Amino acid sequence: MAHPKHKHSKTRRDKRRTHYKAVKPTISVCSNCGSTVEYHRVCPECGYYRGKPAIEKKLAS
Repeated sequence: MAHPKHKHSKTRRDKRRTHYKAVKPTISVCSNCGSTVEYHRVCPECGYYRGKPAIEKKLAS
């Protein structure tokens, strides 16, 4: 197992962690029903993906 010979400074540690950040998901509009959908995901409202039915949605009764 690696064991450092010298202590790394807080600045050096923080410079390495600059790329760890939250990313806002890209949102588009469903072409079938008009609800908001994340990119490359099936629409949770109607079950369509890229204009074609991907999953069968049960009707709420």
